[in-house]
Amino acid sequence: MSIAATMEFMPTVANIAKSLQAHAIRRLMRARRASLSRAERPMNKLPALLLMSDEVRLPDPLAALARLPRDSGLVFRHYGVRNREALARALAAKARARGIRLLVAGDARLACRVRAAGLHLPEAMTDDPLALGPKLFRKKWIVTIASHSLRAVFRAAKLGADAVVLGPVFPTASHPGRVTLGPLRFARLCRQSPIPVYAIGGIGPETALRLAASGAAGLAGIGAVQLPVRRGVSGMARSLPLV
Repeated sequence: MSIAATMEFMPTVANIAKSLQAHAIRRLMRARRASLSRAERPMNKLPALLLMSDEVRLPDPLAALARLPRDSGLVFRHYGVRNREALARALAAKARARGIRLLVAGDARLACRVRAAGLHLPEAMTDDPLALGPKLFRKKWIVTIASHSLRAVFRAAKLGADAVVLGPVFPTASHPGRVTLGPLRFARLCRQSPIPVYAIGGIGPETALRLAASGAAGLAGIGAVQLPVRRGVSGMARSLPLV
């Protein structure tokens, strides 16, 4: 085979290898999920409330974490800060002390280094399973994936995620003008989803009540203020984020 032919052949081989590796990663993800005992199943460890950190609307996640009720979750995003790892370490230590589950967004290696409770992935990261890395297969982790459609929900389930964060359900300041799912479509997607679903987008005291019968596993939002609600309302959260 000539050098030119070899050069043309190499990308094809590389693509095949990449495809095989991606398939292997998906199999590992499914194996991780299948290997969990009943006591380790996601619904037994998923927090009812996920607070999503935000550099603009929630610049101090440490202060926000201090206001969260025990057994809540904090998704640490803050992608652009220079001291991201130092901040993640401080959050992880404080979260462990307070019984709050810290999920690091978009960086499995950082989540490992700070001994986080899990990992949260933006929907765009699921397009390339190779970008996720083998650290995603840790059995004790909570793995959530942001989703905006039924197709994305099924893709997240196929990758082995424990839950999806689906929205926006209602109009939200984070994405003004964006098309929303609405409570009826959200409830339908919850019924169709093979894994637990969190509601995000415009979640507050009144809108949360409209999701009481939706089948959602919990609520997610950026707002740092929580409002107490009756334990029986929706059975999803003991506090509501203002989004």
